[in-house]
Amino acid sequence: MSPETSLLRESLTDPLTHEDVTASTVGAVDVFDVDPAYDATLGELPDDRFLDREVSWLRFNQRVLELAEDESVPLLERVRFAAIFASNLDEFFMVRVAGLKRRIAAGLAVPSASGLQPREVLDLIWQRTTELMQRHASCFRDKIIPALAEQQIQLQRWSDLDKEQQRKLKKLFKERVFPVLTPLAVDPAHPFPYISGLSLNLAVLVRNPKTGKEHFARVKVPPKFDRFIAVDEQRFVPLEDVIAEHLKPLFPGMQVVTVHTFRVTRNEDLEVEEDDAENLLHALEKGLQRRRFGPPVRLEVEESIDAHVLDLLVTELGMSASEVVSVPGPLDLRGLHDIADLDRAELKYPAFLPSTHALLAEVESASPVDIFGAVRERDVLLHHPYDSFSTSVQRLLEQAAADPHVLAIKQTLYRTSGDSPIIEALIDAAEAGKEVLVIVEIKARFDERANIKWARKLEQSGCHVVYGLVGLKTHCKLALVVRDEPDGIRRYAHLGTGNYNPKTARLYEDLGLLTADPNLTDDVAHLFNNLSGYARHPSYEHLLVAPHTVRDGLVERIRREVTHHEVGRPARIRIKANSVVDEVVIDALYDASRAGVPVQLLTRGICALRPGVPGLSEMVEVRSILGRFLEHSRVFWFENAGDPEVLIGSADLMHRNLDRRVEVLTPLLAQATKDEVGRMLDVSFAEGTSAWHLQSDGTWQRRTTDDGGQPLLDLQEWLIQQSRRRKA
Repeated sequence: MSPETSLLRESLTDPLTHEDVTASTVGAVDVFDVDPAYDATLGELPDDRFLDREVSWLRFNQRVLELAEDESVPLLERVRFAAIFASNLDEFFMVRVAGLKRRIAAGLAVPSASGLQPREVLDLIWQRTTELMQRHASCFRDKIIPALAEQQIQLQRWSDLDKEQQRKLKKLFKERVFPVLTPLAVDPAHPFPYISGLSLNLAVLVRNPKTGKEHFARVKVPPKFDRFIAVDEQRFVPLEDVIAEHLKPLFPGMQVVTVHTFRVTRNEDLEVEEDDAENLLHALEKGLQRRRFGPPVRLEVEESIDAHVLDLLVTELGMSASEVVSVPGPLDLRGLHDIADLDRAELKYPAFLPSTHALLAEVESASPVDIFGAVRERDVLLHHPYDSFSTSVQRLLEQAAADPHVLAIKQTLYRTSGDSPIIEALIDAAEAGKEVLVIVEIKARFDERANIKWARKLEQSGCHVVYGLVGLKTHCKLALVVRDEPDGIRRYAHLGTGNYNPKTARLYEDLGLLTADPNLTDDVAHLFNNLSGYARHPSYEHLLVAPHTVRDGLVERIRREVTHHEVGRPARIRIKANSVVDEVVIDALYDASRAGVPVQLLTRGICALRPGVPGLSEMVEVRSILGRFLEHSRVFWFENAGDPEVLIGSADLMHRNLDRRVEVLTPLLAQATKDEVGRMLDVSFAEGTSAWHLQSDGTWQRRTTDDGGQPLLDLQEWLIQQSRRRKA
C-alpha cells in the first residue's frame, strides 16, 4: 500500500484521510445512536447544538478540494490534492453512505445528534456530493489541465493527439492491452456481468450489420495498467480513451455504435461475527471474500452517456436514478497520483528531510546514539515528521532486538508498511530468543489482508501474536521494552498518536513519547497484560484507557477547568484531534464555554460542535489546518490553575474511539515536554497563523492573509524551518 493510499484512508477512516468511520465490525451500535449518558447534561442546551457529522465530513473534503484549487500551492501538489479528494469521496460512499443505506433499509437508523432524520441526511449527502463532484471536475478541466499545459505537461484526450502519437498508442494497445481485455456481452445467454467496486468500465453498444440489432457489452479497463498512459515523458492520455478507439478487434463483424465510461461504488462495510474468538481470523478472511460483492451505492457516468444506455445500467445494477452522478470525463481521478509523482521538483513542495531529535543525535561519533541511555536521562517528545521516525522509534526497536540485555518486547500494530522494518525488528528479536508479544489488529479497515499476512509471518518467526479483544479494536500505539540492567529490570516505553509505519511517518504529523518513567511504564505493562491475558485492570494510575476511562477522564478535567475559573484561577482548554463528535464531551465543552472558560479546538476533519453561538459557545474557537502533512496528533491541554495537564494519545472524540476501541491517552509528566506542546499550540492558535475557521452555521472560512493582504504564517512550514534550525 502506497503512502498516498494510506493518506487517503485517514480522511475517513480517521481520513486527510485510515481508521474506521462506521459502527464496530460486530454492528452492535448504530452509528446514529447518541450515548444515553449525555441526556443528563442537556438541561437548557438547545436541541440544534450539534452539526451533522456527515455534512461536516463533506465540508472537510471541500477543504481538500480548495487546496487543489489554490494557485499558491505548488502545481503537482494541487494535482495530488485532486486525487486525494477523489479517493476520500470513494471511501465515504463505500463506508458511510453504504452503512447509512443499510440501516435505513433495516429500519435501524435513528435521527442523528443534529436532529436530522436518516433520509434527510442521505438527501443532503447526495446534494452536497453532486455539487462537490461537479466542482472537482471543473477544477481538473478548467484549472489543473491548463496549468499543467503551461508547464509542458499535457493531459489530453484521444482526439487531441496527432497521427504519429495515435499510431504509437495503437501499437501499445495491440501488444499489451488487447491481450488482457475481456468483452462481456449481455443477452439471453449472457447475464449482465458483475461490476466490481471502483473499477472503470466501458459500456459498449454494438450493432449487427446484417440484422441491424443492437447489443450491449461491458469491457473492464484493466487496473494493472497506468491510469494515464504516457505518450511521451510529459504527455498523457486516459487508458479508457485508448481502449475505446480500438474496440473493433474485440467485436469482429460488429459495428461499434457508442462507447461510454461508467464506474460503480459498492458497500465495502465489512461485518464479522466475533462470538467465537478462536475463529476470528477465518471469519475475517471469509468476510473479506464477501466484501467485493457488496450492493452498489453510487453510479458515476460521463455527462455524454446515452439515455437508454444509462437506463440499462441503472436497471441491471438495481439502482435508482437518484444514485447516479453525471460529470465531465474522465472518471476516476485517483490516478492523478501518477501525474503528481512526475520528476518535476520545481512543481512540488521543497524537499524536506526529517532530522534526528536533538536528544537522540550522535555526538562526535559515527555510531548511533544509545537510545536506552538517552531515554534513561529524560523523557523525549518526538514530533513527526519533523523528527525522524527511523532514528527514534524504529531505532529503539532495532536496538532492542539486537541488545543482549533486552528480555522482552511488547508492541501494538494497527497499520504498518509493506516492507516494514518494525516487523523485521520484532522477528529478529524473537529469533534471538527474546519474548516478543505483538497485538495485531487484524480488523483495521482496508488493511485486513496486510495485517493477516503480518500476523502469520510474526507467528511463524516465534512471536506471540494476539488479535486484540473481542468486540473492540486495539487502536492504541504502544511499544514496551523490558531490559535487564545493573540496577535491576527497567522498562522503556513509546506511547504515540500515530501508527508504526515508517512511510506514513514522513507524511503524517504525529507525537510520540519515549520514556523510562515507571509511573507510565508500569501502566503500559498492565495494559499489555490486559490485552494478552485474562487480567482486567480497567483503571490505571496515570493513563486514560478507553473504553473505560477516556470519556469520563476528559469530562472530569473539563469540569475542573470550570471550577478553577469560578474561583479566579487560570483556566483554559485546548484540544487537537482529527474529529470532535462525541456529544458528552461536546456538552461538557459547551458548559465550560458558558462558564467563561476559553476553549480552542484544532480539528482536521469532522467537528459537530457549533462555535460562536450566543449563550452557548461564545468562548469556543474551532480551527482546521490542512496542508503538506496530514495533521494527525491528538493533544488535550488543560490549564489547571497554572500547572498545565497535557495528554497525548490515539483517541479522537468519537463514539467508536471512546466506546468500541482500546485507546490510550498518556500525560506528559516532564515540564520540558509540556512546554514543547505548548509552543506548538500557541502558534497553531495565533492570530497570524493561516487556518480555516468554523462558523456557527457549519461552514468554514479560510484565512490566509491579514487585513493588509500579507500572507499569514504556514504552521507546517514554520515547523519545518524550526527543524532545520535545530539541525544546523
